[in-house]
Amino acid sequence: MSGTSRIGALVALVVVLILAANTLFTVQQTQYALVLSFGKVVRAISEPGLYFKWPLVETVISLDKRILDLDVTPQTVLEAGQKQLVVDSFARYRISDPLRFYQAVGSRAGANQQLQAIVNAAVRGVIADSKIEDIVRNQRGQLQGQMLSLVNQQVMSRGINVIDLRLRQVVLPPKNTEAVFNRMNSARQREAQEKRSEGTQLATAIRANADLTVQTILGEANQKSEEVRGAADAEKNKIFADAFGRDAGFFAFYRSMQAYETGFKPDTTRMVMAPGSSFFRYFNDPAGHGSAPQPSVSLAAPTPPANN
Repeated sequence: MSGTSRIGALVALVVVLILAANTLFTVQQTQYALVLSFGKVVRAISEPGLYFKWPLVETVISLDKRILDLDVTPQTVLEAGQKQLVVDSFARYRISDPLRFYQAVGSRAGANQQLQAIVNAAVRGVIADSKIEDIVRNQRGQLQGQMLSLVNQQVMSRGINVIDLRLRQVVLPPKNTEAVFNRMNSARQREAQEKRSEGTQLATAIRANADLTVQTILGEANQKSEEVRGAADAEKNKIFADAFGRDAGFFAFYRSMQAYETGFKPDTTRMVMAPGSSFFRYFNDPAGHGSAPQPSVSLAAPTPPANN
């Protein structure tokens, strides 16, 4: 083969390669492909593979099949109680209809721009009808579901399906944080004071009940002891009466001994009695029959007056 033939073959090969590059295209598993002819979509391809297009006449646009993320710019909204909240949210979506998507938004950047406005509107609408307690704690999941439903109603016609919408963070603006903290602190202090008051009242009631129980027990014990003491005294008196009936002399002797024991205490007893009192009869006669000892009294004759 001559040199001219070789050059011709190389030129032909280059032309074929250029034509092939502009005629054949590959669609990946993670992509949609739209074939455009003079700016108008003529085909939408959703299956992976090798495809043909007319060179210089048709162009191919690829769109992502995978789940796409959207970070929404934080916004300040009012909740049902007219408190300002700074809400930071995000969404995850996928392209459900590539033809509608291209016709409605054109590209992913256009989709993100429209989605951000729609998500912000849905978040504002739901939060405006909700209290802060429900937003941050009680019904957060339910409210996010309402937002997701509102967004999908508006983006379905754009070939978009939002699969998740979450509130990443809900906080108070810095200027309101201190006021809310003070209100919460005051509420907690009132609650603590109420608990302390309830505890004091309960302690007082328990103490009063305990005192009443003690007084009742002491009263019953005193009454019981008086009853026992009365019964014992009655029994003692009965025994004394029986003893007096059986042996009056011994009974008199016993009672006199008790009287001596009680009456004659060292350094504390002073008695003024006649020596002949019956109280002393056992001093002179153990049998108690004799009289008490009589004191010996000497009477001195009076001294006659002196003669002057």
